[in-house]
Amino acid sequence: MSEKTFRGRAHLFGDNIDTDAIIPARYMVTSEPAELAKHVMEDADPDFAKNVRKGDVIVAKKNFGCGSSREHAPVAIKAAGVSCVIAKSFARIFYRNAFNMGLPIFESSDAPDKIKPGDELTVDMNTGVITNLTKNEKYVAAPIPEFMQKLIADGGLMASIKKKIS
Repeated sequence: MSEKTFRGRAHLFGDNIDTDAIIPARYMVTSEPAELAKHVMEDADPDFAKNVRKGDVIVAKKNFGCGSSREHAPVAIKAAGVSCVIAKSFARIFYRNAFNMGLPIFESSDAPDKIKPGDELTVDMNTGVITNLTKNEKYVAAPIPEFMQKLIADGGLMASIKKKIS
């Protein structure tokens, strides 16, 4: 896979997964990505951190990342090895924080209803095409604009700024 195409197994979640379900407040005593990754999605799926593999994809319904504006949520997801998140919609603050932290996210109205747990997916950043290799189906998401792809490639907004001024 190229750096603009992601491939992994789907992990499904429902509507209104808030930032406290993504990374519970009781773990906010650290901002260390590896430590946060041990507890990612713990309140939504206690076994998620044990089962997720590098490259896997979170798939959710509406309003993923709602709640508080903690940047720890996308950091924890990314540190756990998740390549990207697909959802019907994202809370606006999570949307911004995800790109600022270098986590690719994709809005798709149909994919979350058709993907099943464990389905093998590819996601193309340039086109927004999500391919379900398990079912031999394709879904549409909004592609990520080139300037935001650069932020992701650089590791997020701060890393991109540091790179520019160096």
